[in-house]
Amino acid sequence: MGSLLEVIALDVRDAVAAERGGADRLEVVADMSADGLTPSPETVAAIAAECALPQMVMVRAGAGFTADAEALESLRRDVKELAEAGAAGFVFGFLDEQGAVDLAATEALIHAASPLPWTFHRAVDHAADVQAAWRAVRLLPNLATVLTSGSPEGVAHGLPVLRARAEAGDASLILAGGGLRPAHVPVLLALGIRAFHVGSAVRPSWQEPVDPGLVAEWRSIVDRL
Repeated sequence: MGSLLEVIALDVRDAVAAERGGADRLEVVADMSADGLTPSPETVAAIAAECALPQMVMVRAGAGFTADAEALESLRRDVKELAEAGAAGFVFGFLDEQGAVDLAATEALIHAASPLPWTFHRAVDHAADVQAAWRAVRLLPNLATVLTSGSPEGVAHGLPVLRARAEAGDASLILAGGGLRPAHVPVLLALGIRAFHVGSAVRPSWQEPVDPGLVAEWRSIVDRL
């Protein structure tokens, strides 16, 4: 099996460029100044009309990782609208005030999204006990991948955690992203990690669109098995 390359897309132009460059799927988000929030159903529908790549759509109302009952109800409505607009799956994850995985909130969105797959996002890297967070997340239903760099500071700092998770049998769940650089890829491939996530690495800046040439370079890098 080859490697999976996921590219962050903010709009149709990004999505088409990612597809042209050889990406396998999109993570569709809004507002990268907050590390990615829920995009509009209109954006998802517009991408679906122009691009064949599956869209994993961010479901996140604010920059933090907690969700109260009111926010959760709003996110549940968002999931339904985004699924109707063409989402292939979702990206979400919640921590409680103590920094543990908020299973009640996460399971509420899993139920709203069912039967579509979902990715637990980098909230796992911000947990008070990362290993406990992984144990809580890894057996949840319909989980496709866990977007993780192993550390809030990025892959360069998180490689020991990624190695430990791979050696614990979770390589197939890891979607490596967050400060990912080409030099990290051979190390991750050697650990059995086959899914990679890039955003800023395939565009000159967040104010400029995805560059299909940079996506193609990453396609070549992750396919060096």
